[in-house]
Amino acid sequence: MTDRYDLEFTSPPDDVNGVQDFVERVWAASPHVGDRDRMAFETALIELASNVIQHAGEGQGVTCVLTLSTEGGRITATLSDTAEKGRVSLVVGEMPDAFAESGRGLPMVEALVDDLTFERIDARNVWTITKAITPAG
Repeated sequence: MTDRYDLEFTSPPDDVNGVQDFVERVWAASPHVGDRDRMAFETALIELASNVIQHAGEGQGVTCVLTLSTEGGRITATLSDTAEKGRVSLVVGEMPDAFAESGRGLPMVEALVDDLTFERIDARNVWTITKAITPAG
């Protein structure tokens, strides 16, 4: 049995619905991950994937590789994309004001997981989110 799952997609034509379907298959194979952890992590991952699909391709499309793992007492997703390096600023805990029309995505992701990182590796943007699995009990 494996606790590591991979998905490759290109947007367009693929979209965030494919990521949601993929996550549902992972949860079906991961009964040790509780509902609260699933909900928080899935929300963060869908928001991250939506941001990448919307912003990274700059209208030209983007190819992504998503790896999700439920090993070692934590859930980890790594999302890499083929887009140019964007202007990424990970500032913990800073949500835009109530009238801002954008900028809530990454702060929301940060609030839902234990760790969010971004780095440029070779010609890819690499995002990683991690959340500890709450022990059953």
